[in-house]
Amino acid sequence: MKESLKKVSKLKEAISSVILGKSEVIDLVLISLLSDGHILLEDAPGVGKTTLAKALAFSISSNFKRIQFTPDLLPGDILGTYIFNPKTAEFKFKEGPIFTNILLADEINRASPRTQSALLEGMNERQVSIEGNRFKLTRPFIVIATQNPIEFTGTYPLPEAQLDRFFMKITIGYPDLKTESDILNSQRKEHPIDKLEAVLTTKEIIEIQEEVKDIIVKPPITEYISLLAANTRKHESLDLGISPRGALFLYRGVQAAAFLDERDYVIPEDVKSVAIPILSHRIFLHSKAKYSGEDKEEIIHDILKKTPVKF
Repeated sequence: MKESLKKVSKLKEAISSVILGKSEVIDLVLISLLSDGHILLEDAPGVGKTTLAKALAFSISSNFKRIQFTPDLLPGDILGTYIFNPKTAEFKFKEGPIFTNILLADEINRASPRTQSALLEGMNERQVSIEGNRFKLTRPFIVIATQNPIEFTGTYPLPEAQLDRFFMKITIGYPDLKTESDILNSQRKEHPIDKLEAVLTTKEIIEIQEEVKDIIVKPPITEYISLLAANTRKHESLDLGISPRGALFLYRGVQAAAFLDERDYVIPEDVKSVAIPILSHRIFLHSKAKYSGEDKEEIIHDILKKTPVKF
């Protein structure tokens, strides 16, 4: 475990050399990575969403591809398509950008729901089906999607099924005054990401992911996670609570949180530290709650306060 922690620490240092003053955000990204989960970065333009995604990808010796989502993007532009070869009189499959280790889906909510949905099978089953044929995706396969708030012009809300496939939704936020000055100074001549070098291989990432799965989760913690999920399903302000997939993701997330905290066992504080970014995008307000201005994160926070921990 110590050796793996050293490797993850190097990864965090590499990303932190590009993304300044956002240690907690980077920790959440690492928790998602160690849990083999997809990441949704939602925030205003220009705060570093794409840079954070690229910093993670460039810090790992892996295949990396980027798709710029636009209204005219088609599913075939993501998955690939069969192309007829007149010399052999046969159709040959040409892989799309989804066949990679880390896929940056930039401004994902600018594409139509039909195109967004092209990612569903790959995100959930690590495979794609095209014209009756199935193609496996290589491990690790992680989608890092960025999106602007849905109130922005020319955006489409992500389908509920796709939101549920994202392990975590992370907001970066604006930097403080000192950090913003440091950002300006660090990019005076060149962007720090141009000097970023890989510090881990995909093989090492997979090995650490497997190691994280061995973190001990005692029955009271498992019961606590299940109870949290159940309480979202009967909350008076919600039309839709946490799915079993969401509960499983929370389980994986607390293991990774404990690992980063250099423990081989989970404590209730691990659950509380990752519950909001893992769960808040999976719940859906009913109309009355939506129009009265209730906040999803506040609802999860309230459920955490009211759910007892028998530990």
